[in-house]
Amino acid sequence: MQKHDLLPEFTIVTPTARITPALHGWRAKCLQRLVRLDLPVPLTVALPATSVRAIASGQVIDCRAILEHFGPDPLISVRPSPENPDWGGPATILNIGFNAARHDRLALTHGKAAADALYLRFVQGYAVHVARLDPDMFDALPPTAEGLHDALRSYKLEMDEPFPEDPARQLSDVLRSMARAWEGTTARLLRQAKGAPAESALGLVVQQMAQGIGQGISGSGVIQFVDPVTGDAQIKGRYLGQSQGRDALSKTEAIYLTRDARGPSLEELAPDVFADLLRHGAACRQKLREEMQIEFTIEDGKLAVLDAVKVQRSTRAGLKIAVALALDGVITPSEAVLRVEPRALSELLHPQVDPRGPRDVFVRGIAASPGAATGRIVFSSQAAQASASRGEPCILVRRETAPEDIRGMHSASAVLTERGGMTSHAAVIGRGLGLPCIVGASDMQLDVRDKKLVARDGRIFREGDVITVDGTSGEALVGVADMLPSAQDDAFRQLLDWADEFRDIGIRANADTPADAQTARDFKAQGIGLCRTEHMFFDEDRLVAMREMIFADTPKDRAAALVRLLPMQRADFSQLFEIMRGLPVCIRLFDPPLHEFLPHSREGLRELAEALDRPLSEVTRRAEALAEFNPMLGMRGVRLGVVLPEIYDMQVRAIFEATVETAQRGEPVVPEIMIPLVSARREVELVKTRIDAVAAAVRSKTGVAFDFRLGVMVETPRAALRAGEIAQHAAFLSFGTNDLTQMTYGLSRDDAGRFMNTYVQQGVFPEDPFHILDVDGVGELLLIGAERGRKTRPNLTLSICGEHGGNPESIAFCRKAGFDYVSCSPYRVPLARLAAAHLALTEPME
Repeated sequence: MQKHDLLPEFTIVTPTARITPALHGWRAKCLQRLVRLDLPVPLTVALPATSVRAIASGQVIDCRAILEHFGPDPLISVRPSPENPDWGGPATILNIGFNAARHDRLALTHGKAAADALYLRFVQGYAVHVARLDPDMFDALPPTAEGLHDALRSYKLEMDEPFPEDPARQLSDVLRSMARAWEGTTARLLRQAKGAPAESALGLVVQQMAQGIGQGISGSGVIQFVDPVTGDAQIKGRYLGQSQGRDALSKTEAIYLTRDARGPSLEELAPDVFADLLRHGAACRQKLREEMQIEFTIEDGKLAVLDAVKVQRSTRAGLKIAVALALDGVITPSEAVLRVEPRALSELLHPQVDPRGPRDVFVRGIAASPGAATGRIVFSSQAAQASASRGEPCILVRRETAPEDIRGMHSASAVLTERGGMTSHAAVIGRGLGLPCIVGASDMQLDVRDKKLVARDGRIFREGDVITVDGTSGEALVGVADMLPSAQDDAFRQLLDWADEFRDIGIRANADTPADAQTARDFKAQGIGLCRTEHMFFDEDRLVAMREMIFADTPKDRAAALVRLLPMQRADFSQLFEIMRGLPVCIRLFDPPLHEFLPHSREGLRELAEALDRPLSEVTRRAEALAEFNPMLGMRGVRLGVVLPEIYDMQVRAIFEATVETAQRGEPVVPEIMIPLVSARREVELVKTRIDAVAAAVRSKTGVAFDFRLGVMVETPRAALRAGEIAQHAAFLSFGTNDLTQMTYGLSRDDAGRFMNTYVQQGVFPEDPFHILDVDGVGELLLIGAERGRKTRPNLTLSICGEHGGNPESIAFCRKAGFDYVSCSPYRVPLARLAAAHLALTEPME
């Protein structure tokens, strides 16, 4: 350490100097590491945050003591060095120490043009960033003698004094300006928006200039060894002769680094320097354990490394780099796993809009399901199906989607809705299908009758117009956007295989169809944690039989109608069992209210009357009778199973017959049957009795023995509170946090978007409870249910299968609560696998 009466502490950057990121900042520490690697780093002095704070408060600085280390004729630069590079900082100032005398000497050795250009650059940077003069007066000046003269004259006019000639005065002004800029309100707010603490401090580094100007080969450039978008190994960067700083990145006359048919390259111009850069890059990768971008300068053929920063990268590049470093033994697999954020995985599962391409945004909404797709606008599910039948990709644009839009969503490439939030129908189904989706795009106006969409800026889009939906950013773009393919490559699979080695909680998938099950299997889910059977009934041929059952007058007639559905359900379950190949499959019995399967328009009711050969008045009366004031709390779930038991009889028969078929193929399976919306033990007893009877009948008829597990979906607060007695008849409890949250809060997730933002902003709720599990309220019910259930049945299997199942916060909660697994939509399985591994590595269980 060097100490002077008027000078706060500073440290010369040497291999053994005591430099820490917390005190001196990331740049100072990185430069020390480069020095330790014997890279040609110019002499550097680091000012700690304590010194910078003292300077900002007005303490006088003896800058001559700093300049003594740079010789009798110093020429230096000052760069910011906050603790985290993402926090930004004041602009770098180059060529401090330049004055008229140095200008004259440089003109003799390098030519007057070079001397003029360097002096002007310093005057411009000093005037704008230190003296805070109007940039318009200095930025446009040409790098000539006239430009330099104009700059010096403007400075004198504005400041009422000549441009300072004393290097110590120049350095003092630069340090004070940078220190105070960091403490300013604007800078403070900007860095806090990037996650910096309010009290975050700034270090500064003073470095001897490597000019990049000389008689021989001279210039500056940057080099990195990976593509920042894809993560592939590739040398990238530019070099510009007779230049300084990062000019090569912005000047069109810059040349390539490697040999290139399009023009000259540094590899050809200076092969020895190029070879040194490759060697330095490899050393940085090995010793700093990271892919670095190196800023370098060449002066008369001599290479200097000025700085090295972590390569800025996309999510896919970050994953690929982490895996490559681990495979090369630079970092461990566990560190590679921890370097990739779980939520970032979602965007890698789907095509993405290429960030390097143009973006003509016409509407913005909530990014509800990641990925991107291009297609023609359609305004109805029927139009989407018609488009799919022609092989034309389409974007389904709706005010909001409903259950009857399922087939249209299956046919579409993406969905865009005017209303809705993260837990609206379109968002939930979109994530489940892996469909790019934007909801809550309230700045557009839909005219479904006229089949047009009006953007906020007045542009009109009609059915058939081509747009691109970017579900990752929540932006809809005009026309066809440049796309990147999904990144489910070898690196992606390797990272998740490593994650599986570390995690200590099971991950299953919610899968309603064979396609969902195959996706879950491909993503290595450990089974199906929730199969919602009602989604199987919306296909046209099944819907007719379903409606016949609804309009049947007697149990016998209902059973007759359901007989038509039996082979279809059996085939569904048989396919699921075949795809999952012995992994557990948890099938939820029929849940929604029956009115969801009826048409809502008079035209639809008329068509139904014709199909059923019944009077329209009778069909209308029956539909009105089935309507409920609050369907969520009405005749649904287990209540249907108790009042209309024929539905559950058909479903469990289909499950057991599919189980027998699977066993006869040599692939035994133990299906899990889940009763939805239970609130009382007696409900379970009634349903269990009938299920046991059907199981006995199938065993008797087929002569094949099989087992099954019966469980309960805990979706009501009462079921959580009475879990002890319910567990007497249940092998497992799976908490359906979607409905449980609705009932605990007493609000509808489909309507909550109207006020949820206000509630979160005003601190009523810390987060949207439909998006992030409410661990205080809903979580307490989960803990109560788990404790009371396991008190009755110690080996009771516990899980959650609601939309929260794929959230890292929910996984952390379930893991601590001793749950066996979480279940989430298939496309969230990779995220859940990685999140569980992060938790196991950072918060090991005792």
